[in-house]
Amino acid sequence: MPELPEIAVRACEMKQALVGKTIRGIEVLQPKCLNIPEETFVEALTGARLLDVVSHGKWLFIETTQGWLLLNLGMGGEILLVTRDRLPEKYRLVFDFDDGTCLAVNFWWFGYAHFARDLADHSMVSQLGPDFMSLTPGEFRELLRGRRGGIKSFLLDQKRIAGIGNVYVQDPLFKAGVHPLRPIHTLADDEIEALYRAFRETLQESIDRGGSHWELGLHGEPGRWGSDFFLVAYREGQPCPTCGTEVVKIRTGSTSGFVCPHCQPLA
Repeated sequence: MPELPEIAVRACEMKQALVGKTIRGIEVLQPKCLNIPEETFVEALTGARLLDVVSHGKWLFIETTQGWLLLNLGMGGEILLVTRDRLPEKYRLVFDFDDGTCLAVNFWWFGYAHFARDLADHSMVSQLGPDFMSLTPGEFRELLRGRRGGIKSFLLDQKRIAGIGNVYVQDPLFKAGVHPLRPIHTLADDEIEALYRAFRETLQESIDRGGSHWELGLHGEPGRWGSDFFLVAYREGQPCPTCGTEVVKIRTGSTSGFVCPHCQPLA
């Protein structure tokens, strides 16, 4: 599943390559990914010139002269800039541009391609919390103030903080010495500061390397960040890189967590 780093990288690539292009046609093979009827979606965006592309958490916001195209890859997929004679084997939508190129969008399991006249009117994105990389340490601390649930559940809640998923949540918790089930109200100020630094470091490291290697960029190249950078994430049964204790896999609500019992005590 693409998370904040992958979507941030896609936004930069798309901004550089797509701004100024005009949509002259749209092919929809999976109407269920749309938020409005297919005919309305096509009519709304045909003839639109692309003005900007930004990311917010796991969403891409594409500003056009006729409104916003909003993309979310869900559990995974590709957004590829190609030509009609080089379309990928699988795609769900194609946006044809006036210069002969096209944007082929594929969703592996589920994803969204939505249209909105105004972002405030879109029920899903209007409820998003702040993008993690936009937060200051003080703002992060304020978001946690007064909360009593578990820290991992809070971090994965896109209405609280946008962009963090189960891949990128693991190692920052380990770096900060915080157990994923730790109640938020028990965290000391220095632990919150350590969490903030750990997430900034991990997310920026992946962004700098083009995102994870299991996701493809706009031009079909994989990212350069992946399992080689994991510390305890998905390393069940292997020794902790700090103390040598065996990494264990635990259930954390509907997701799995990977922890060092010694470095991340729950109590």
